[in-house]
Amino acid sequence: MRLLLNVIWLVLAGFWMAVGYAVAGLVCFVLIVTIPFGIASFRIANYALWPFGRTVVDRRDAGVGSVLGNIVWIIVAGWWLALGHIVTGLLLCITIIGIPLGLANFKLVPISLIPLGRAIVPAP
Repeated sequence: MRLLLNVIWLVLAGFWMAVGYAVAGLVCFVLIVTIPFGIASFRIANYALWPFGRTVVDRRDAGVGSVLGNIVWIIVAGWWLALGHIVTGLLLCITIIGIPLGLANFKLVPISLIPLGRAIVPAP
């Protein structure tokens, strides 16, 4: 079931969301100071391509730097990416088949807002 949902997700929403994260990551790599944000953006792009069967957990070793970085991220890129997930999720929830995909989009909103200090792991 996860494979089927991931394939449908990739076609309907995952590819475009991953492109958005990749563009944000490339912009972050161009601005040398924001390279950690670019790494986080590419990590989330990978998650946005294939979300079913994986989950996000907090990293215990994250410190104050990740909190400050998340504040900057929300202002620069997180707001736009989260808005993209919300709009896409609402559009997918219009149909019965799209409801699980819309819920997956809503699941990606918190990590799109606060990516630093989090890890993506296989779901139990």
